[in-house]
Amino acid sequence: MKELKITNKNIDDIKEYENNAKEHPDWQIEQIANSIKEFGFNDPIAINTDNQIIEGHGRLLAAKQLGLSEVPCIILNGLTEIQERAYIIAHNKTTMNTDFDLDRLQYELNALKVEGFDLSLTGFSDYEIENLLEETEEIDLDNYVTDEEKKPKEKRCPHCGELL
Repeated sequence: MKELKITNKNIDDIKEYENNAKEHPDWQIEQIANSIKEFGFNDPIAINTDNQIIEGHGRLLAAKQLGLSEVPCIILNGLTEIQERAYIIAHNKTTMNTDFDLDRLQYELNALKVEGFDLSLTGFSDYEIENLLEETEEIDLDNYVTDEEKKPKEKRCPHCGELL
């Protein structure tokens, strides 16, 4: 396994991948920015040798919102252009492929609450936190997704723009 080195890069030198399929609405950027303020910039942005983001678009947007001039990066070299494009998708999708162990999540949230920690910094909405802390049975987080979030998104070909 090759060693990855963290290097600080000027934020203006980093380029977003124009076809990044992962959405980053303002509320999520705010969550990421709050996380960076509370915990630090602990997850470097992965870029290629041309300073184009492979993973970390949301972190870059949050860093800009925070007015940072530099951000920690790791340079991923040795990937083909096709591998880079596939990894951008895989990185985002694989983090979404599992659910929480709700008993452990409830335990951790309750423990943080007892310590007086601001639970909004965990990324859960106030509504989700309230329901998670009150529930004693298994919870399906899909029940807490709004109807708008459940609607299928319009999908377009990244090359020609045609509706799929």
